[in-house]
Amino acid sequence: MTKSLLITNGVVVTMDRDRRILERGHVLIENGRITSIGDRLPETGEAVECIDAARMVVMPGLVDTHAHAGHMLIKGLGSDSDQWMDIAGQIYARATDVEFWAAEASLSAFERIRCGTTTAALLFGGGPDIMRTEAPEAAQAHLAALAGMGLREVLAVGPNRPTVPHMYRSYTNRSYTDTVVNPVHQLSVCAELIDAWAGRDDRLRVALSLPVFNVQELEDGAVYDLSRQALELAREKDVPIIQDGHREGSIAANAARLDLFDHRSLLAHCIELTEEDIAVLKRTGAKVAHNPSALMSVFGRCPAPELMAAGVTVSLGTDAAAPDRSFDMFRNMFQAHRYHARHFEDDGVLPPTQLLEMATIEGARALSMDKEIGSLEVGKRADVILVNMRQPHLWPPANPVQRLARFANGADVDTTIVGGQILMRSRRLVHLDEGAILDRAERAFHQMMERINLV
Repeated sequence: MTKSLLITNGVVVTMDRDRRILERGHVLIENGRITSIGDRLPETGEAVECIDAARMVVMPGLVDTHAHAGHMLIKGLGSDSDQWMDIAGQIYARATDVEFWAAEASLSAFERIRCGTTTAALLFGGGPDIMRTEAPEAAQAHLAALAGMGLREVLAVGPNRPTVPHMYRSYTNRSYTDTVVNPVHQLSVCAELIDAWAGRDDRLRVALSLPVFNVQELEDGAVYDLSRQALELAREKDVPIIQDGHREGSIAANAARLDLFDHRSLLAHCIELTEEDIAVLKRTGAKVAHNPSALMSVFGRCPAPELMAAGVTVSLGTDAAAPDRSFDMFRNMFQAHRYHARHFEDDGVLPPTQLLEMATIEGARALSMDKEIGSLEVGKRADVILVNMRQPHLWPPANPVQRLARFANGADVDTTIVGGQILMRSRRLVHLDEGAILDRAERAFHQMMERINLV
């Protein structure tokens, strides 16, 4: 890590409390944190490395509050979403190994670095309820790969539904074994992973995931017992519970039956909410990850503007990286605006500053990390991106926030910095071999495809 780094001459979009924009500002980074920000250059020593950000916007790294580990290597499979879900379930259960999860993690991080996403919350697995937590090795491989890439991540690990039996295949060289998955045992593996990564790397955190159960499912004894055990584990380990797929009364049902939520809870999608659901969000302080590009946003609407007006923290997630979406948070900002503007028939809904908030400081708040990241302020960790604004689709140089929220895309990110470490400069990874990451992912993909064709 460079001990001191000075970024100068950029348009600094701070996203601080006053939403300051410095037309020709600087950001000084020392020991991984921001130590100075303003219009006048600070005094620095000879060891400082300088980046001239002329014609660029300097802004906080983007925060993606909902995505999935595993999806990067199953893009393009299947002719529609139903077929993709079926293939995803087969692959996750019967065609992956430790190398798959490590190679996929590096590829995923590569795309996020390119798109300016410096922090993300990922569920470990997905598809039709396939969480590879029957043993710790797969998640360990993912986390180790992320540590090597240098990004921040919250990885949510958890059990499958206890009402659906699963058999997983594990590979050793050319042989394999099949194992019946026990959700209670999965919880014990999750506890092991949480302990193993607690304090190990300040960029990586392990959280707990739990399937979303509706009011009928919560009457099942096995579902109730598993949910109670997960809640007790989360409180014992002091980690949040992150859930994927709340809709139509499920928030109120889980609050009434389990008292499941608190201010650290992060609930993805949240479509077609009832008045009781919204009341629970307001009362408990639970946060929402809105995913305008996701399939669930086709099936129902997340009332994101209404929730924010009611004081609920709403962030943006990509639900990436498959079957039909990327990690590009700029794309999701634009799509969120169009999604809700069309609903209200009002182009003033979700103005540019609010969209940028959802992708930065509100994303950090959703992950209970807003005191550390999400804005450019003295004392915060130096997660910074530089966006090249001297391009035809981002020109002329007026209203930088509007240009970012309405016209920019992930390919406009020139430089990505996490904790003061430059990960990408001039759209090239600084310390890693891009070709090697792609080659490794390709090998893992072909190995996976060979296995799935044999099942």
